[in-house]
Formats: sequence, structure tokens, C-alpha cells
Amino acid sequence: MRNCKGLMAGFCAVSTLALMSSPTSAAVRVTDPGYFQYDGGMALEGPSGPGGGGGGGGGFSLPTSSVPLSFAGISQMTVRGLHGNFSEIPPDTMGAVGRTQFMETTNGAYAVYDKATGAQTKLWADGAFWAQAGQPASNGFAGFSNGDTRLLYDKPADRWIAESFGASVEDIQIAVSNTSDATGGWKSVSFKGFADGAGTGVADYPTLAIDKKAIYIGTNNFTQSDQCIPGIALCGTTLNVISRSDIFAAGGPTVASLSQFNTPLFTNDAGFAIQGVNQVGGTDVGRIQAISLLNYGPVTYSITNPGGVGSTQTASHYVDATPYLQPGFAGQPDGSHVIDPLDDRFSSAVWEYKGKIYSVHTITPVGGDHSVLEYYVIDAASNAVVQKGTIGDGVHDFFQGSITVNNKGQVVFAYNESGSDMNISFLAQQFNPVSGGNGTITAVGGPILLHVSPIDNYHNGSNASADPAGRQRWGDYAQITVDPTDGRSFWAVGEYALGYLPNPSTSFSRWGTWISDIKIGGVPEPTTWSMMLLGFGGLGALLRRRRRAAAATA
Repeated sequence: MRNCKGLMAGFCAVSTLALMSSPTSAAVRVTDPGYFQYDGGMALEGPSGPGGGGGGGGGFSLPTSSVPLSFAGISQMTVRGLHGNFSEIPPDTMGAVGRTQFMETTNGAYAVYDKATGAQTKLWADGAFWAQAGQPASNGFAGFSNGDTRLLYDKPADRWIAESFGASVEDIQIAVSNTSDATGGWKSVSFKGFADGAGTGVADYPTLAIDKKAIYIGTNNFTQSDQCIPGIALCGTTLNVISRSDIFAAGGPTVASLSQFNTPLFTNDAGFAIQGVNQVGGTDVGRIQAISLLNYGPVTYSITNPGGVGSTQTASHYVDATPYLQPGFAGQPDGSHVIDPLDDRFSSAVWEYKGKIYSVHTITPVGGDHSVLEYYVIDAASNAVVQKGTIGDGVHDFFQGSITVNNKGQVVFAYNESGSDMNISFLAQQFNPVSGGNGTITAVGGPILLHVSPIDNYHNGSNASADPAGRQRWGDYAQITVDPTDGRSFWAVGEYALGYLPNPSTSFSRWGTWISDIKIGGVPEPTTWSMMLLGFGGLGALLRRRRRAAAATA
């Protein structure tokens, strides 16, 4: 939930001087001082304009062979229906697939869907969900919780795990389902994420990862009372590590084994928006990856004996310091560039398979005008870059990417794309492992169009005929997860622009979310690779032309 523009010159001068004294190059952070300033969290939309419940917008014709199920999830209108005509932006879109269900969370609402049909089987106000799990009310306003929820389904435990801000934004709360049924009971625990000594600390942007030893929650630590460094709101970061045996304990989660690795600002570079690495298979070492706080590109390190006594954090490694630009505002067909796609942090989960770490983030290449998705395949043992690539075309803006990998090394990305001829769209792209490529991946076919926004000029907070008012923050994250019962089924959840309700003359546009089950083919035998790649090239070009045309006219 961090991003600010137009900071005071005095603040920028203070941050620049501090960075110049740091041990590493910090040009990327001087040019984007928003990393050091907390923006106050999500924005509350009041009751002006239309109210009511309900989700979703119009659908799009989908290829059933690759996307057998696709449907509208929680929308801003759903949240308004649960909270007395109030809602929040951005939605912080999040979700995961379980054995029989898909569960989705946003700021303001949580929902469960039948995995076979897409039918919604449970809907909570977010504050009501946490109250049911045993946590006190957060901000006490209209039944909201403080937001920033992350969610995963843990296959070995057959349980769901959710975490978010606690009753105070200094706290982190964790809820675990009693069974594999997300509509049943949940139990919870909370702990102090970041206290600044003045009661104004914020353990912001809590992340979530699980491996066979522990769970990992990273936070960006802000103060609202100048407690750490004069003129700078960011105090540093914390990585919280808890043994999985405590989290999935029979009587409910505990934090008895909690280890907190605190990194004050400018003392080291443990990264920003720290992501634990979800491990497909797992090792005895906790892997950590984040975007460097003081440089460009990823920083990696490990936790030894995670969740146990005497666990330690290893030194940080800079993986790739190639300069890039922070992503600019995404374009739309009406000529506006108002969509704020966040920054270069890893905003989705990070995954490891057979010793290779897969991640994606949003950047603008140096000399470029449009944002792209930059992905990494990193060797977990040596921290070497095995592969680095981009998803982009130099014409449209690509942003809010998510990634996951199955137990065959197949990767699927999901992301948003928009431009002067393309409404904000939600797409996916399959990559297969290269035979003998030691973790490298290659695109299979063209992008899969999951949903197209029905409007060409999304802005939230002002009427259709007026200029955009307030921040147009997109995100803060999205997610794609592998079906625990079918390794070729990838479930993606992302955001789209819902449209003007009930009509453009009296209301502003709203956010919506979209959920899709993406079925992929198997990994081909090595002898068939060259033939298939030649075929995919021609097919991909055809699909791209067709989908661009569909998106431009939607």
C-alpha cells in the first residue's frame, strides 16, 4: 500500500543525503523517494454515487479448451453492499485454489466459490471474517478490517491460511481453517509486527510464503511520528519466521516459535516487500527474495533452521543490478495515463522448483515508454541468474503480474495489459521448461485473454465526465496458484475495470475482480520440441492478432 508522488523538496533532500551515505548505489531510490514515505494505506470511498451489492460485469467469449471456467469475483459494489455503501481502493486482489473451492479476498470482502461451477458459496465482510476467527475489530468503521490480506492453501496440511493487518496496523494477524473447507471454522493468532515506540508504527504490506519448515511474513515498517530517521517515514523492514508446526497446530495457530529479523533503514539491504519463497518440494533452508531497497533488481538470502531455535539470516546477495525505470502510469484508449501500476517490488508470490526460484515484477526498460513484466529464474544455491526475460511489446503497458510453477516445471503468468487501443485486460501466458535447460523456460503459444474491461477510461473517485480524482492505484497485488488435485490446472485472480454504475453521467467507474481456471498441456518429449516450437510461433502470432482486435473493440 506504499506509493506517493510529488513529495516535498525538503524530504527529498533528506532522503538523498541519507542514501548517499549508504554503502551501496541508491540511484533507483533517489529517483523514486516514495519508497521512504507511507501513503496512509487504502483510501475509503464514501457513500456518494450508487450503492448496492452484486459483482461482475459482462463476460467474454473464452476458449473452453484452455479456460474451462472463468467468472466475476468480488467487486467494489460487493464491498459497498456489505459496508453501508462504503468501499475501499485499491482492492488488494488475492485468492488461492484448494481441493474443492477457490477462496478470494479483497479489502472489504472475502468469498468462497465452488471450484466445479464457480458458484459463490460464502461471502463475508472482511471484519466479520476476522471476528469469526477470534480477532477484535480493526478500525471499527462500517465493519472493515485493516486490509492487506494474503492467502494460500497448504496442500500437505489440507488447510487454508490467511494473514493481514491486525486490530492495530502495528499488528499482524494469522487465521488458519479448521479443515480443507474454507466455509467452515477458522482459528487465529496475532503478534506485534512493528512498534515504533509512539504507537504509530505500521507493519505495512505483509507478505506470505510457506515451505516444509516454516511460514514467512515480510513487512515494510513505517512510522507516522518521525520516530526513526527525521523526515523519513520508512524505518526498515522485518522478516517474521514461524514454524509450520505452530501455525498448523491442532488447537489453532500460535507464534511461540516466532523469530523476527529486523533490518533498520540504511544498515543493510534486506530488500523491500520481502517475499519468502514458496517451495514446490521444499528444502531445509528458508529462501528469501525481494527487490533491493538501495539498488536495482533482486536481492536474495536464506534463513537457516527456519522455525527452530537459533535460526539465522544469511548475508544478502545482489542478483542483477541492471538499471531500469520505475513503471509509469498505464495508458488507456481515451488517451489518459492515470493507472498507477505500483512500483518494481515483487507484488506476487515467489516460487522455487528443483532449486530454481521463479519471480516477476513490473519495470520500464531504460529508454522505453511502456511498462513490461520482467521475470527471473535464479539458482537458489549460487544466486546466479539462470534466465531473465520480459513480457511486453513496446506498445502496451503490462503490469500487476503474478507467477507460479507446477511439479513439472511449467510456469504460468497472469497479468494486466492496457494501451491506446486496448481496454485494461486480464491475460495469462504459459511457459514450459526447456529440455536440458536447467530451469529455463520458453513461451508456449500466445497470450490467453481472460477478460476485457468494458470501459476505456477507468478512473475511480470522480464522475465519468470529470477528470480523475484521487489516486488511481491498481493492485496492490494479484495471484495465481496450482490446483492441489490437478497439476495442470492454474487458477488466476486479477483486477479489471468494472464500469460506470448505473450510468456514466451520475457515477464513477469501479474495480472488479476476475477468476479463471487455466488448463495447460503436458510437457512434450524432447524429440518433439523443435516441431512444436515452430508450430507455436505461427499460432501465437494469429492468436495475438485476434485477441488485440477483440480487446480494442470490447
